Amino acid sequence: MLDSAPTSSIAARAPRSDRRSQLDALRRAFTGLDTEYPLADGTTAPRTYLDSAASTLRCSAADDIVRRALRHYANTHSTLHAGARIMTHLYEQAHEIVGRFVDAPDDYTTVFTGSGVTGGLNRMARVLAERRPERDLVITTLMEHHANDLPHRKHVGEVVHVPLENDPDGEAGRVDLSALRAAIDEHADRLNYVAVTAASNVTGIVNPVHEVARHAHAAGALCVVDAAQSAAHVPISVQGPDAAEALDVVCMSGHKLYAPGSPGVIVAREALFEGLEPQVVGGGIVDRVETDRYEITDALPEREEAGTPNLPGALRLAATLQLLGRIGMDLVAEDERELAQYALERFAAIDGLTIYGSHRLEVADRIGVIAFNLADLPHGLVAAALNDYFGVAVRNECFCAQPFVRELLGRAGNAGGAADGAECGPETQPGMVRASLGLYNTEQDIDAAVEALSDLAARPDWYREQYRPRLDGSGDWVHRSFEHPPEQAFSLEEEVDAWLQSAS
Repeated sequence: MLDSAPTSSIAARAPRSDRRSQLDALRRAFTGLDTEYPLADGTTAPRTYLDSAASTLRCSAADDIVRRALRHYANTHSTLHAGARIMTHLYEQAHEIVGRFVDAPDDYTTVFTGSGVTGGLNRMARVLAERRPERDLVITTLMEHHANDLPHRKHVGEVVHVPLENDPDGEAGRVDLSALRAAIDEHADRLNYVAVTAASNVTGIVNPVHEVARHAHAAGALCVVDAAQSAAHVPISVQGPDAAEALDVVCMSGHKLYAPGSPGVIVAREALFEGLEPQVVGGGIVDRVETDRYEITDALPEREEAGTPNLPGALRLAATLQLLGRIGMDLVAEDERELAQYALERFAAIDGLTIYGSHRLEVADRIGVIAFNLADLPHGLVAAALNDYFGVAVRNECFCAQPFVRELLGRAGNAGGAADGAECGPETQPGMVRASLGLYNTEQDIDAAVEALSDLAARPDWYREQYRPRLDGSGDWVHRSFEHPPEQAFSLEEEVDAWLQSAS
């Protein structure tokens, strides 16, 4: 659990028993849960979706709400005809809901940007570099996604990566706070901000973001939090337990919050934007434009959202967060913790399976993300066989966190591939397999994955005979004879032609 104060000003309105029933109903309200695919043995089976850390499925309950809202669709930036007035109101309400979801006070603003946290973190790196140009250094951690590392390198300057704690089992845990404090003390005069993930997309380990903020603020620095991986799984408050531990910037990703097609979002102190030219300019952000000058509005978030907004996406995200807030993120987190515990115990019992990072919940808080490798089988082959023979959808390779994955592989004796990038080759690209949970997952999904992995562990030679390496440096493997071309599953051209034919 994140070290947050009460975490949302979206109040749950029902007793706990009713909220539990609502959560049970919501977990079935997702598009794609009944999707079926052909398997390599000639059968067809429903997929088991265990790839929510990459992108969650879309909440159909929120889609239904937005579909009704879009009966009024028009562009914003006007209030003189009914549709524009209604959509402007709904867009403003969407900002308010997102802010309430993370308990943001009145001196924070909510800005929709890009398609995930990448856009938000790049935007904030540019803003903070411009606001504090004399501070050209950022501290982050070894466990970061590339999106919370590369933008700071590009726009601010030097980035210092602090290591992680070792848990009692010698596994990688959360950020090492002693090392963090030492790095802050060493670089205090140059430190612009500390950028930290709320939860790792590789191990699922949760970081104490408010404690990080307290240490950053003590040195006159800011705290930027990447909540892409955590926001759908555990509560988070911008405010924290006290003022010294408030988060200055939180970035979230709509496609990881059960709202694919939605924008990313920044929740940040308004003061960080004041007096600066917006990073993106265009329509909707100006008070006056002449041929030789223009005047930017002071209003937030309008001045940071140039152009026509992604209204359907913003409304979808807001509706989803309102649903989660009404049910209660405390209940969502408790539900996932129980399922994660079940998954960790079952995965750990598989012969030859190595789980990476601290994986005892009594030792380290974590969300439902499990990265692993099977002895004797490459990560790409395992991921392909899980899909081809069992309909289990997982992710493999390095999950856009290459330094962290290489570090974890080195700790575990190079399982799954070479730990040193210099040793990479067509078949030895380092990587792991990752199973990750969403609201819709059940113990039956875990059982299906465990049964499949147990069969792979028992028959590695047979599975290896069925596959060949792709030889493109990815570490992926493909079946020697089974194919399921994507055009056989769905074709936009064919769907359009079928609709036109039915209309004629």
